[in-house]
Amino acid sequence: MKRFLEIGKIVAVQGLKGEVRVEAWCDSKEFLCEFDTLYFDKGATPVEIVRAHPHKNIVLMKIKGTDTVEQAQLLRNKILYMDREDVELDEGCYFVQDLIGLSVIDADDGTEYGKIVDVTETGANDVYHIKDKDGVIRLIPAIPDVVIETNITDSKMFIHKLEGLFDED
Repeated sequence: MKRFLEIGKIVAVQGLKGEVRVEAWCDSKEFLCEFDTLYFDKGATPVEIVRAHPHKNIVLMKIKGTDTVEQAQLLRNKILYMDREDVELDEGCYFVQDLIGLSVIDADDGTEYGKIVDVTETGANDVYHIKDKDGVIRLIPAIPDVVIETNITDSKMFIHKLEGLFDED
């Protein structure tokens, strides 16, 4: 598992004092605002976050040492990373990056349906995109009636195939 995970991208400069606008790549803008330290360069370069707050569909962020428009402009398009050790997830919650690549297996008969290639957040529940060996993508809801067990360590997810879940049109 990767220690440093992508959490957002600096997309623009905000104001004249070095603030930046960050597109959040996490569950909520508020979650991104909780960090005192984030990282550039895939985790190699720590940066201290002076302040951060949600604003409309982005996060306004002040990074220590970035005090001018020119300095902030140099940060445009940089990816921000978080250290997974700074977060304690609730039971049954996972980082999307840890789900990508899991083999999806039928808990009842052992059939392997493919691997998770994407996750869509719908609001009610997440939806996992499963790609089979023929390249066909099927969608499954991330609900307790379907997802029986998620084992990140062994890269496997066991599901119960509800009637009609993978039926062809």
